[in-house]
This record gives sequence, structure tokens and C-alpha cells, in this order.
Amino acid sequence: MNENNSTALRPTTRRDFLKTSASLTGAALAGTLALERSAHAAGSDVIRIGLIGCGGRGTAAAINAMNAGPDIRLVALADIFDERLKASREQLKQAKPEQVEVKDDHCFIGFDAYEKVIASRVDAVLIAPASHFIPTILKAAVDAGKHVFCEKPHGIDMPGLKVSMAAAAKAKEKKLSLVSGLCWRYDPGVRETMKRVHDGAIGDIVVIQENYVGTPYIVRERRPGQSEMEWQMWNWYHFNWLSGDQTAQQLVHSLDKASWALGDKPPRKVWGLGGRQTCLDAKFGDQFDHQSVVFEYDQGVRVFGFTRDQPECWNNTSDFIIGTKGRCNLLSFHIEGEKPWRYEGPRGNMYDLEHAALFAAIRAGQPLHNGAYMGLSSALGIAAQMACYTGQMIPWDEVMNSKRSFSLPRYGWDVEPPVKPGPDGRYPTAMPGAAETEKWKTA
Repeated sequence: MNENNSTALRPTTRRDFLKTSASLTGAALAGTLALERSAHAAGSDVIRIGLIGCGGRGTAAAINAMNAGPDIRLVALADIFDERLKASREQLKQAKPEQVEVKDDHCFIGFDAYEKVIASRVDAVLIAPASHFIPTILKAAVDAGKHVFCEKPHGIDMPGLKVSMAAAAKAKEKKLSLVSGLCWRYDPGVRETMKRVHDGAIGDIVVIQENYVGTPYIVRERRPGQSEMEWQMWNWYHFNWLSGDQTAQQLVHSLDKASWALGDKPPRKVWGLGGRQTCLDAKFGDQFDHQSVVFEYDQGVRVFGFTRDQPECWNNTSDFIIGTKGRCNLLSFHIEGEKPWRYEGPRGNMYDLEHAALFAAIRAGQPLHNGAYMGLSSALGIAAQMACYTGQMIPWDEVMNSKRSFSLPRYGWDVEPPVKPGPDGRYPTAMPGAAETEKWKTA
């Protein structure tokens, strides 16, 4: 991977901004406050939904969806683990007893369970499985003509992401709504603050710093009798081939906000560093526990991203946008400088609001489509992992043309996973350099 010459530091101009991502309808933002009760595209007053992926995020997404109105009915569930599906079903019934209508014959288990939910009489699907499977499921849902809420990331390697983006393009052609789980774009305070950044309140952007540092993400202990595949699927957040590491799981939210601030344009190149220091036990899989990444944009603008998953350390999620006339603390809704400002408006739950937007669009027959930014932001997460794992400066075209794929020829409990523990029980961790660079090559 060749390093391009660095450009001198010059601020990007506001005229370069692409503001398409800043427009949502008022009805969508109103969310839980007031939703128009018009019929959805299928001509019924009830919107039937299915959930694919019954873990914590999927279960919460189903509740968020049903919060969008009493006309939302959950009728089908899918997961690879029966235990997880049953727990989710019970939790959902307790939370929304009038809206959960999942019969036993609509509880689907296995690697092909998603197909059965999609084939059932649902109007929309919520996609929240292990990230590895998202492109395949998104494609199947769109091919079947379903409206979709799809959790991030939308791919953990470029071949998979391209499947998702082709599906997104088809959804737009078919006039289907597609809402991404990049949830900060639906937060009222963040939206209003970002609008002022785009309108020039801090001048031209020079630097953005993105922080997403915390403790190890959801760790599940290995159970007696679990096969290697069962264990890795059970603890999927900590295996690269299933999750794409924390650059895809956590930092992607931060990189999405930075991309939004910069008009959703791709960077010129990326480099980074990372490693594994404290999370060495086998339960932490094969991932890094800290990464730092730098994206270089036109005119020398830089985005610095930091993520860490180590215990007993300082935790922080924040976004700082520095301009020629001021600075913005995005999550505090605060601008300092020549035009000081602070958001004092209503908050709202961004997780509820993204679903409110989806179902308002379905009811109104006016498709809502997040495909314009969900692909680029997911690609930034992939690029961050590539840069940190290889130790190289990577031009953006090499990111987009990477051929590395984590897909397997087939899936089943009898399949051996692509990563195995060593003699000490630990899983091998990437070593930046030539060997790792070869894995991400473009041809």
C-alpha cells in the first residue's frame, strides 16, 4: 500500500459541504409526539414487523419500533440460539403485551432463520444479528420488498459492504424505506448543533477529534460443552470475523458524526495504530483493545479517532469540531467562538426517533432512505481497522478495492470457524506489518 504525499493544513470551505444528510421531514422528527395515522403501503392500518437477531440490541430495537405507535405489531423472531430468542420474546411480551403477537410457529432458529422471517407476512424487518451477517440479510430483505431498519455496521469488509450498498440502491429503486442504526443523526440536539456547524458558526473546519473510549464490550463467558463455533457465535463481539473489531462496532458512530460534519465526502487516505495490552484472556477473542486512527481529507483537514476497550481506565464519548472561527462540543450541543450558542430545545430518545422516522415514512408512503451515508460511514470503520491492523498509510481507493472477505463458504454448527485458539488457549492477534497488509490487499 503506497503512501501519498501529505497536503498542507488548510481548512475545508463551507461551500464544499454536501447537505443532503441534514434533511428529515418534520413528521419523522416529531416521532413519538405526533405520528400521522395514514395507512402504510400494503393498505392496512397495522404494520407487521419481524426481528432478526434477538440479542440486546435487537430486543431494544423492537421496543423502539413498537414505541412508534400502537399500530406496530411484532409477529416474527429469528436467531441462531433458541435460548436467546426465548429470552427476547419474554422480555418483549412484558414490555409491549398488546403489540407482541409472536406465535410459536413464527419463532425461527438457525442460520437460515432470517429467510423464514422475511418470507412471513411482515411489512418491515429489523436487522440486528452479528454484524458478519448483515449484508446477506439486508439483501434478502430488500429483494423480498421489505422496509428495513438495519443496525450498523453495514459491512465489516469491503466485499460485504458492497453487497449492502447494492441492496440500498435497490431499496431506493423499489421505493422502500431503509433506516440505518447510526442513531446520532436522529438526535434533536446533535442535529440542530450540526446544522449550525454547516451554516458556518465555527467557520471552516480544520480538525475533528472523535473519542469513544470505554470498558470491554459485552463479554460472554464460555459455557461447558460449547463447540468452538458455538462459543464464537455466542461471544461474537470479540471476534474480528464476526464483528470487525471496535472500529466497526463503536468508533463507527464517531466517524459517522465526523463524516456528517464534513459533508459525507470520503477522505483521501487513512493511517493508524493499535494493539492489545490488557484484554489478553481467551474470552476477549482476537481483537485489539486500543486503536487510534487519522483520516486525511482534502485541503489538509484531519479527523483523529480514538477507541479503547480496557478496564479501569478513563471512559469518554465526545466529538470536538474545530473551525477557523470557533469550536463545537457536539454532544454538549455547544458552540464557542465568534458565534456562541447552546441548544436548549427538547431532547427525545434518538433510538425511538429513528424508528419513528421509519414508520412515519411507511405510513405516509414517502420512503426514507439513509443509504447515502450509511455506506460511507461503514467504510470508514473498515478503513480504520485496515489502517490499525496493517500499520500502513492507505489511500482511499485501496480501501474501497480491498478484497479481504470474512465470509465462509457455508454456515452450520459443524463448520470450523476461521480463527482457533493457540496452545495457551488464547487467540492469535494481528501483528501490524507485511503479513497483515497482505491479508487486506486489493488483488
